[in-house]
Amino acid sequence: MASYKQVCIFCNALIEPDSRFCIKCGRRNPFAVLCPSCLRVVSMEDTLCSGCGRPLVIPCPKCGEQTFVLDQCQVCGASLMVPCTNKRCGEQVFFQNSHCRACGKKVGK
Repeated sequence: MASYKQVCIFCNALIEPDSRFCIKCGRRNPFAVLCPSCLRVVSMEDTLCSGCGRPLVIPCPKCGEQTFVLDQCQVCGASLMVPCTNKRCGEQVFFQNSHCRACGKKVGK
């Protein structure tokens, strides 16, 4: 059965509807912007997540400029993701999260 491709919200590439990453720009969650804490769908115009209340606009840890909570800083392009410390997991985790969303292991120093 044929499946219709969907448009990546970041680069407008047509990709398979079950994709977790865009094959053109490499962005995670190519069909929706998700809160990094509770994974609720949020809008780029929102300032707070309606699910958990976390701020969605934060200072970048590299350049200090305000950026939306995406995978990369919108100003300098620095990654806002860190690898999970669980060697079996390896999932990329938002740098402000205290625990990995995939395996639950505590993330940080």
